[in-house]
Amino acid sequence: MTKSASRITPQQLRIGIASLIILGTIGYLAFTGAATSKSYYVTVAEMQGMGEKAYRTQLRVEGFVKPETIQQSGTDVSFVLTEFESHNPKAAANPRSIRVNYQGTEPPPDTFKGDAQALAIGTYGHDGVFHATQLQAKCASKYAPAAPGQAPTGKSASGDKRASSEPARPAATPGTAMAAAAAR
Repeated sequence: MTKSASRITPQQLRIGIASLIILGTIGYLAFTGAATSKSYYVTVAEMQGMGEKAYRTQLRVEGFVKPETIQQSGTDVSFVLTEFESHNPKAAANPRSIRVNYQGTEPPPDTFKGDAQALAIGTYGHDGVFHATQLQAKCASKYAPAAPGQAPTGKSASGDKRASSEPARPAATPGTAMAAAAAR
C-alpha cells in the first residue's frame, strides 16, 4: 500500500469540516425550532390546573367567548374565555374563565362573537391574563339552541312539522344522498 492512497488531502479535510459545520447548524436549528413552536392544547380548566408549568410553556387554550366581554381596538382584542357557553346549564355552576388579551397583526375572524368557540394561542402571564398572539374562532350561532319560547327551525311552537314553510327532509349522508339522487 502506498502512502498517497490512505492520506486525506487538505482540501478534503476542509470540505469535511465545512460539511460537519453545516449539518450541525441545520440540526441545531431544527431542534430549537421544533422546541419553540411546540404548544400544549388545553381547555380553560386544564390550564388553570397546570400550576407553574402554565407560565413556562406555549399554550393553545380552547373555550367559549363570554358574551359582552369583547373589547376591540383595531387588531387588539380583550375578552373572557370560559369553559362553557353562556346558555349551558353547567356555566352557572362552574364559572372557570380567563381574561385573554390578543395582540396580533390581523383582526379577529368574523365568527369571533359572544358564545363562539375560540382557540387562543400564546402564553399565560403571572398577571393572570393569557397573552395571545393568534386567535381562531368557530361560528357559534349555527349550533346555538333556540331561545326559550322560540320555535326551533322547521317546527312551530306546538311542535307540528306541518306548520313549517319547508317540507321535512331526512339528513343526508354520503349513502343516502346517492340513493335519493338515483330515486329522482
